[in-house]
Amino acid sequence: MPDKLILSSDSHVFEPGDLWTQRIDKAFRGREPRIERAGDIDQMVIEDGRMFAGIGLISNAGARYEAPETIQDHATIDSVHEGGWDPARHIEDMAIDGVLGEVLYPSQGLFCYKIADPELFTAVCRAYNDWLAEFCAVDPDRLKAVAMLNVDDVGSAVAELERSARLGFVGAMITEYPPEDRRYDHADYEPLWAAAAAHDMPLSLHTATRRVQSNSALAERSVRDASRRATKVFLPAMSMCDMIFSGVFERHPSLKLAIVEFELSWVPYVLANMDYTYRERHQEAAYRFKGDRLPSDVFASNVYLSFQEDEVGVRLRDVIGVDRMMWGSDYPHSESTFPRSREVLDEILVGVPEAERAQIVCHTTADLYGFDLARIS
Repeated sequence: MPDKLILSSDSHVFEPGDLWTQRIDKAFRGREPRIERAGDIDQMVIEDGRMFAGIGLISNAGARYEAPETIQDHATIDSVHEGGWDPARHIEDMAIDGVLGEVLYPSQGLFCYKIADPELFTAVCRAYNDWLAEFCAVDPDRLKAVAMLNVDDVGSAVAELERSARLGFVGAMITEYPPEDRRYDHADYEPLWAAAAAHDMPLSLHTATRRVQSNSALAERSVRDASRRATKVFLPAMSMCDMIFSGVFERHPSLKLAIVEFELSWVPYVLANMDYTYRERHQEAAYRFKGDRLPSDVFASNVYLSFQEDEVGVRLRDVIGVDRMMWGSDYPHSESTFPRSREVLDEILVGVPEAERAQIVCHTTADLYGFDLARIS
């Protein structure tokens, strides 16, 4: 697709090693996330020096094509593309990949959703958002920022969402799955839904952001890790269902939800079972929508999906909805399609009509996040 406009709905920055040591509020100095060298690897540590993330899987874009056997949890920061933290180099890498604009999520920040202390986590989010605002200000037409939010304290989350909106952010990321006793059907979240709708800030459920509050370190990998990875979509799927079944989108009809980096092909199964449950299990699905709407209708008006290369999902686009689907490269992570994104898209979208193709790789993302195509093409 040599002359076609492509936007990535899911790309990443890679936070510089001193982001939080330089920017965290003074009250939390010495407890902030930071990169430390341990032998021949770099690792992310927090508070008393406990490791809670490696950097291998979130770095080294292109390795899957050149040396997939080198992809592992552990690596050094030298393996990360400089475009992760240098906006000028980032834009150069976008040009190499043939991508005109990107919606940006964190890399190390994803793992910060495991920080046990809610106040520290809130400070981490705020410092990251300050840095990301400066990063995207280099070219705000091409680089669109999504804020990190901590929803443990909804009032604080609303304040940070509103501050981020004033800084020019186009959306906000919340945990893909909150604590079990406070899932997204809980009334506490109503001010957040209202604020996101009022400020036209889509909320994102991004992979690797479950709010586990554990400061947990990377342990030796096992079959259970493989099982969790293979079924990871059921966390955001439950969060989405909680919101739909509890009437969140009827109370806030302009609220938009993006489910990011979970691919597509799970959707028809969940839509069919939501509708079945709504029709035949009234004691469970007690909230009743206006008129003859079904949960799948709510999905079709309020939920978006960012995917990378789900060929099966593309074939199911008539059930999912072409206008719900947004492609993303995942740059600069090891599983990214960089620097072969256009080649990958040609493969997975073969046979897709031109108008649908343009919707998937460009127009839905442009409409949701406010890209001005005339300015960047």
